[in-house]
Amino acid sequence: MKNLKRAAAILMVLLLAAGTAAADTLSLNGKVEAGAEVPVYAPIGGTVEEVSVEAGMSIEKGAALYSYKTEKIYASEDGTVTGVFVQAGDDAEKATETYGADLYIEGAVRYTISASTSKAYSSAETTFIHAGETVYVVCRNDSKRKGTGIVTAVDGANYTVLVSDGNFIVNDSVSIYRDEAMTDKQRVGRGTASRLSPTAVNGTGAVVNVAVKDGDTVKRGDLLMETLTGTFDAYDMTGTTVTADEAGIVTSITAEAGTAVTKGDVVAKIAPISSMRVAVSLTEDDRNSLKSGDKVEIELESDESKTYEGTVRYIAQTPEEDTDKVTYKAIIDFTPDENVCLGMSVVVTAKTNSGTMSTGE
Repeated sequence: MKNLKRAAAILMVLLLAAGTAAADTLSLNGKVEAGAEVPVYAPIGGTVEEVSVEAGMSIEKGAALYSYKTEKIYASEDGTVTGVFVQAGDDAEKATETYGADLYIEGAVRYTISASTSKAYSSAETTFIHAGETVYVVCRNDSKRKGTGIVTAVDGANYTVLVSDGNFIVNDSVSIYRDEAMTDKQRVGRGTASRLSPTAVNGTGAVVNVAVKDGDTVKRGDLLMETLTGTFDAYDMTGTTVTADEAGIVTSITAEAGTAVTKGDVVAKIAPISSMRVAVSLTEDDRNSLKSGDKVEIELESDESKTYEGTVRYIAQTPEEDTDKVTYKAIIDFTPDENVCLGMSVVVTAKTNSGTMSTGE
């Protein structure tokens, strides 16, 4: 009876020892690394105006990376916008081919007069016209239609008057004088009123901003539109800023303020937060202690209170290069938070069935 009890006790000790061996822990030192780098391509050519990020910065989805310096087109005269045929993303030159212009401005000056000195008062002074001089115009059929103009071009006896003030009807026959009183001896000729054509405004490249709409009143020097070199090819871009498509760490930025980029250039690289992973090295002895799919615990070396659950994605079948001894790289997936940065040292622990204790060193 005593022998049976002793045998049972020995068996219990052996079972407990086996259980302890099954619960051995593998401890490994690792690093947080980028599982992928996503390139950011220049969506269009142009000059970089401002860079908003630096390598190593953590950014959110939609964060500004850099902005372009646009070609700005301004109003050359006072007037009213009478047609806008482009919007952001359009090819400015194609719009010109289709509509004759990207937009038009109907100037405050609305009439021009083709005139001649053939009907001027007969004197040396009235038959000699000077470009740039101010003249006074009146309709021959209705004296209420009158105005002021300036001579803009002279070709022998023929000259052109740009009407700066007054209203006429197209094809009005008018008399032109040097004095406001319109005395006969100051008559310098006659002419025909025509409507002055709206001013065509054209750009080159892709339109990134249209600052006016049809019917707007503008002053000389007002911004009308902005363009960039090239075309978007259906790329949807708001304004002149290139933004990040996903959250991550900026690993490189090659765009520099004041330099030109060409469409398709890689201007930055981002390591997405979602691609962060832990890399550890396994010795030959430890290699068989883990397998794909095993659950592990990840602890930040800098803060032991920060722990994460990880899953072994794979263990390399070929040894790492440039190491003193044979080791195999293992990749562990986990979900990082704001406490995790690329390059951080971590400690990975895993329950093993090897029956031996290892530190992975």
